[in-house]
Amino acid sequence: MLPLYRSLALPLLLAATPVLAAEPLGCGHFKWSLDHEKELLAKPSVTTSGSAATLGTGESLTLAPQKTAKLPHDPSRPPKFPGTYAGFVTLAAPASAGTYRVTLSHGAWIDVVQDGHVLKTIDHTSARGCAGLAKSVKFNLAATPFTVEISSSTVPSLALVVTPD
Repeated sequence: MLPLYRSLALPLLLAATPVLAAEPLGCGHFKWSLDHEKELLAKPSVTTSGSAATLGTGESLTLAPQKTAKLPHDPSRPPKFPGTYAGFVTLAAPASAGTYRVTLSHGAWIDVVQDGHVLKTIDHTSARGCAGLAKSVKFNLAATPFTVEISSSTVPSLALVVTPD
C-alpha cells in the first residue's frame, strides 16, 4: 500500500496538467492569422525605448530593466518574475479609429495608453514554439496618438508591430 502522500500526488499532478498545457504550442495555434505580422517582425527597424514607432512597421525595441525603465504609466499588471525588462514607443494617430493589433516576437505584458488612459484589451492570442512570434493583443484605438508600453519581458529586446485588424 502506498503512503498517503504518494496516493494523493498523482491526482494532484493530473489536475494541474491542463493549467501547464493552457498555452498552445506552434504557429498554427493563434486565434487569428498573424502571417503578415510575422513577416514584418522578421525584418524590424531598430529603435530604443521612448522613441517614435511607425504603424505597420516592425520595430526591434531595446528594453531597460523594468525598475529603471521610466514608463509613462505604471503597468496594469505587476511583473511575474524578478529581473524583467520594460520599454515603450509612441505612435502617431492612426488614420482612422478602429481595432488594432499589437504583436510581439517574445512574450511580455502589453499596455496601450491613449489620451491619458490605459486601454482595455479586446482580445488576445499567444502560443509557444513559434519562432519570431509569441503574442498579439487587440485594442480599440481612437484617431489620436498613443503609446505602447511593454513590461514583464524576460528578454532585453524584442520586436513589435502595430497593425490594423
